[in-house]
Amino acid sequence: MSDTFDLLIRGGTVATPNGIAPADVGVIAGRIAAIGSLANARAVETFEARGLHVLPGAMDTQVHFREPGNEHKEDLETGSRAAILGGVTSVFEMPNTAPPTTTRAAIEDKLARAKNRMHCDYAFYAGATPANIGALAELERIPGVCGIKAFLGSSTGTLLLNKPDDILAALKAGRRRVAVHSEDEDRLIGRKALAERGKPETHPVWRDAEAARASTERVLALARAAGRRLHVLHVTTGDEIPLLAAAKDIATAETTPQHLTLSAPECYERLGTYAQMNPPIRDESHRQALWQAVRDGVIDVIGSDHAPHTHEEKDKTYPDTPSGMPGVQTLVTLLLDHVAKGNLTLERFIDLTASGPQRIFGIAGKGRIALGYDADFTIADLKLTKTIENSWIASRCGWTPFDGMKTTGWPVATILRGKVVMRDGALTLASQGAPVRFVETLEPTSP
Repeated sequence: MSDTFDLLIRGGTVATPNGIAPADVGVIAGRIAAIGSLANARAVETFEARGLHVLPGAMDTQVHFREPGNEHKEDLETGSRAAILGGVTSVFEMPNTAPPTTTRAAIEDKLARAKNRMHCDYAFYAGATPANIGALAELERIPGVCGIKAFLGSSTGTLLLNKPDDILAALKAGRRRVAVHSEDEDRLIGRKALAERGKPETHPVWRDAEAARASTERVLALARAAGRRLHVLHVTTGDEIPLLAAAKDIATAETTPQHLTLSAPECYERLGTYAQMNPPIRDESHRQALWQAVRDGVIDVIGSDHAPHTHEEKDKTYPDTPSGMPGVQTLVTLLLDHVAKGNLTLERFIDLTASGPQRIFGIAGKGRIALGYDADFTIADLKLTKTIENSWIASRCGWTPFDGMKTTGWPVATILRGKVVMRDGALTLASQGAPVRFVETLEPTSP
């Protein structure tokens, strides 16, 4: 074992697969080289972590950074800046951009845009459409692609894959896990009149729980028929939980901090269209059902579904308003606040934001604090209480639905592959992001 490290994190409480206990961590060449008592070690840089928890770098596996096409709301630089400031070390970015990420050229364009601009590590989804089903098996093999995303119900953008034959064909095209936005498009069309003008509180009436349940039931059956692994994004209803619990052999599930923290009708009364997202924030019974699903292990990962829009767009009259809210910067503190409140254990937080994403998507070298893994850390003060404020938000939209909320548990430093990129609420280095690697698409290297 070397006694000279590039970075030595000293005196923190470290969360390893062996438990959460005091330890030092030594880093060499961006990877974890030693864990334990390293009192006599030397290092180029030392980070004193006494009183702090050293957690595996949090990953947000669902973000919309709006580039290309809608950079007035967000771009890859500002979105990844928000991620790092919020303690998030890696993100998976969604394909509903303009143009959508549905071709090799579009994926390569995003990877080129991200290089030397994104502050966190990154991967991009390839979007499924009826027109590109034949290319999906090729697209999912591109390094830097995290998988295939299918919108089964229409949301922001033009991507839609809602016919059963098309969904089945897409599921048969390729091998990696397919992530789905699960709402039934025919039901959404049939109920659109229930979205009353000027009344955002009718959003969950229009896009009701049955639209989500029916879609999830159908896509689970199609995935089983295709023998394809499935990931159901932003689960919002108690009705879907038994279906997902019965399909754990082929399906994993995500929910969001918003759906665990907010509930109707209060959020619409207080926030109006700023609480509008797809699928919607629902009533308290669904929120409690989601928490039970977290406790029971049915929920495998929490992603923010970061989806910023400008004040000007959100201030229009419902339903002429876009759905979505920013969330990548608040994900860690919201969930740590739930840890402080006793809704979540720290071990479960780690599972939902680090080891869960690694397991679901086959991420290479990330997701745990263990020898040989990337030195990605979210360093948190679990006792620090602060107020979330719009002025803190780095997203170009400049707002958060959690403005004014006091939370306990904050990221105080973000370390990406051994480099301290955020400390005490400020970026400390220029962009350091690189593509996330996946075991299913590792590129060969020369011996």
